[in-house]
Amino acid sequence: MASKFFLLAFLALSASHALASDPGQLQDFCVADKTSQVFVNGFACKDPKTAVIEDFYFSGLHMAGNTNNKQGSVVTAVNVAQIAGLNTLGVSLARVDYAPYGQNPPHLHPRATEILAVLEGSLYVGFVTSNPENKLFSKVLNKGDVFVFPQGLIHFQFNIGNNKAIAIAALSSKNPGVITIANAVFGSKQSISDDILAKAFQVDKNIVDHIQAQF
Repeated sequence: MASKFFLLAFLALSASHALASDPGQLQDFCVADKTSQVFVNGFACKDPKTAVIEDFYFSGLHMAGNTNNKQGSVVTAVNVAQIAGLNTLGVSLARVDYAPYGQNPPHLHPRATEILAVLEGSLYVGFVTSNPENKLFSKVLNKGDVFVFPQGLIHFQFNIGNNKAIAIAALSSKNPGVITIANAVFGSKQSISDDILAKAFQVDKNIVDHIQAQF
């Protein structure tokens, strides 16, 4: 009886793991057909015979992004939207540029774990575990350092230097998704009631209204 229980538990864990990542490959590649009207979890494949070299290629990560914004950072993503051949392959990249004291604000990737490598500058990075612990894991990274942000957890990067910083991130999904916390909470369309947010953040509604106005 016990052996059957452990077998069922193992199968359940295996199934949940399989569902927690991009689909496995059943062919060499599945170039995204972004013109297809078929609705699937991701993108339908175009005929492999019509694949061209451009389906597997992107150029531009050598170019610095424009960090002239309120956060002082910009992300140059390279996922299935930029490389159609990434469809179903379960991996993507991003370059992040930071102005002096710029930040990639608290956000999460609902569909991917992220591994980040610092190419230039120094970053203070961290992630927060789920309820009820909400424990912060944080560290200062320098050139050549690497840090992992587990899937679905809120994380951030902050340039602690007075020079620009650059990082490259790899993510375990062709389309990892991004939920920036402040944008989602205070900039949702339609707006979340200020009564709800005032109670959630334990602040006056006027403060909530002020923050919402920034978005």
